[in-house]
Amino acid sequence: MSRPTDLRLAREETSLRSLLVNRLRDLILDGDLTPGQKLVERDLTEAFGVSRSLLREALQQLQAEGLIVNVLHRGPSVAVITEHEAREIYAVRALLESRAGRDFVENATDDDVDALAAAVDALRDPGVQDDPHRQLVVKNEFYAALLAGGGNATIAQLLKQLNNRVTMLRRVSLSQPGRLVQTTQELEEIVDAARRRDGDLIAKLLSDHVDRAAALALANYDLGDAAS
Repeated sequence: MSRPTDLRLAREETSLRSLLVNRLRDLILDGDLTPGQKLVERDLTEAFGVSRSLLREALQQLQAEGLIVNVLHRGPSVAVITEHEAREIYAVRALLESRAGRDFVENATDDDVDALAAAVDALRDPGVQDDPHRQLVVKNEFYAALLAGGGNATIAQLLKQLNNRVTMLRRVSLSQPGRLVQTTQELEEIVDAARRRDGDLIAKLLSDHVDRAAALALANYDLGDAAS
């Protein structure tokens, strides 16, 4: 693993372990650590300037989140999402987000709708359009607004548990030519349905949005059994 010079962590922070977990998670979700890549403890402890015991605790946390696997006699590596698993994730996403949309229409305030629209507006920012990482951040903000407005804590928790793997897949789908423009248009239609308080329409639009993302990601799949 190449070691950028800015990986070392500030010791004055309240939780060095949390910082390490967050930094490793970001490296995986941003694609700097790729699916299937072996994680060498010596390299990581040197890169981050932490102890081996602290690193192992962080890796255990990320293993619990499904981002890392630890195979006997092989050690830890970045988790690979197989094509079968990806299809399952997209299917569950479609169901949960469709329900979340209905809850949003029933429970959201006008301010909640404005927050949803603000995330879509952010996708039009040239700085966001040129930055894949910021695209993922804004897309997560859209869903955070959707879930906050819907008020269904159970769906929010289930989607939170899926979110890391969803983000890995979203990075694939958003990278396809023209997908960001199409995504923005689809999300605009979802916001319009929310303003009209049309539960049936928003549920369908959210489900269709996931299905299109799935079709793109699976057609250009690079997180399968043979990781890139």
